[in-house]
Amino acid sequence: MSAELVIFDCDGVLVDSDRISLRIQAERISALGIDMTYEDCVAESLGLGMPATLQRLSQRLGEPVSASWVTELDVAVKEAFERELKPVPGVSAALDAIELPTCVASSGSHEKMRLTLGLTGLYDRFAGRIFSADEVQRGKPAPDLFQHAAASMGASPEECVVVEDSPLGVTAAKAAGMHVLGYAATTPPEDLAGADALFAAMADLPSLVADSA
Repeated sequence: MSAELVIFDCDGVLVDSDRISLRIQAERISALGIDMTYEDCVAESLGLGMPATLQRLSQRLGEPVSASWVTELDVAVKEAFERELKPVPGVSAALDAIELPTCVASSGSHEKMRLTLGLTGLYDRFAGRIFSADEVQRGKPAPDLFQHAAASMGASPEECVVVEDSPLGVTAAKAAGMHVLGYAATTPPEDLAGADALFAAMADLPSLVADSA
């Protein structure tokens, strides 16, 4: 391939947010009467996005999740982000070393990404090149979000390298016809088996991108 664009997932790839938000989500789901460990939440919700997660919860409960529960979850996660959130180790140096254009394509909302990327000092690196699943009809694992990001950036799918840490994200990127690098620092490598290459340290990312160019 001849790569012209690098598309980054946000949560778990740029910012260490999944570890925080899924921990709190598991606690709050358990309070609803559904037994949910952090590990369960990672397996079921990593890369899924909140609208789809709420739909699944409503199906299990047999009724819609209350608006107050969603609001309380959002507040708890935001407060935890403000206390704990950090960039993924080594990602700033990796971004400095990547010469190709970059953008972000995430299941999270723009509001969430303004918060998380802003808290970690990464927002200005991607301002104007941030795409949310809220902009497309279908989120991951459908290819829509990555196709939308590529088209908005003027790149064809075969020219794109996607950096993902979730099985749903890998599936979506492959369905879009893109080259996928699976970040396996916290995700079990076997869960990212559909990726074209795996790496566990951000220091290795620039060379993997360069090899794709």
